[in-house]
Amino acid sequence: MKFTKMQGCGNDYVYVSGFEEKLPAEKKPEIVRQLSDRHFGIGGDGVIFINPAREADFEMEMFNADGTRAEMCGNGIRCVAKFVYDKGLTDSEHISIVSAGKVKYLDLTVEGKDDVSRGAVTRVRVNMGSPILQPEQIPVVAEGEQAVDEPILVDDREYRMTCVSMGNPHAVVFMEDVENLKIEQIGPLFENHERFPRRTNTEFVEILDRQHVFMRVWERGTGETLACGTGCCATAVACVLNGLTEEKITVRLLGGEILIEWDREQNLIFMTGPAVTVFEGEVEINV
Repeated sequence: MKFTKMQGCGNDYVYVSGFEEKLPAEKKPEIVRQLSDRHFGIGGDGVIFINPAREADFEMEMFNADGTRAEMCGNGIRCVAKFVYDKGLTDSEHISIVSAGKVKYLDLTVEGKDDVSRGAVTRVRVNMGSPILQPEQIPVVAEGEQAVDEPILVDDREYRMTCVSMGNPHAVVFMEDVENLKIEQIGPLFENHERFPRRTNTEFVEILDRQHVFMRVWERGTGETLACGTGCCATAVACVLNGLTEEKITVRLLGGEILIEWDREQNLIFMTGPAVTVFEGEVEINV
């Protein structure tokens, strides 16, 4: 099976073209686990299949490393845009991609384009849509109309979380000294907490100033990753709701930086960041 390894700020996935590779749906979770394994497979935070679509230009079918389906990945969708342009599946620098029934619109930055070369995508700006704040739609168990600065008891310690869905659930926790956080201990406790019916991604965020924050993320079904695009979007929303930053911020991650802007007038989140091809190849799969 042919594949392409790509990453956005170190959030790396194995990408497979559904235009070429026809795989049985029931086998995909096991294939994903095989490919994602960093010792016995290719290695990645998961696998993304790029498929034809009716309601958009392309479909992003995303799986976490443990083989579970996920609704959205901000870094992943930028790499899908690079894949389809660089592979010649589209000539447009403005495309739409559907994931889990939700359509996103993307603007591609192409460099090296001239009369000889079509160039290659280096950065992508994504209209991530409107943040979801109603607890039952995130979902999170909470009593109010929004879960903003909400107390949560984890391992006998009270934290304050702000919950946002960007098509997938996020709990944003503000704290100091995020760099030295033992995230491998606290991350799974948040992910599997009883207040999150579908588990949750958790962002641990340190405010640097009104335009910059530092974030580490524990992603459900994967563990700590070097970046999370939807997590950055959720973090920006949480920052504004708690009065901590401006509406346009740079989120610093272990793998790089992502620019997020919450257009409050339109209630839309825009995410801009890099997309990089690491290598390509063929792999034998056992199905």
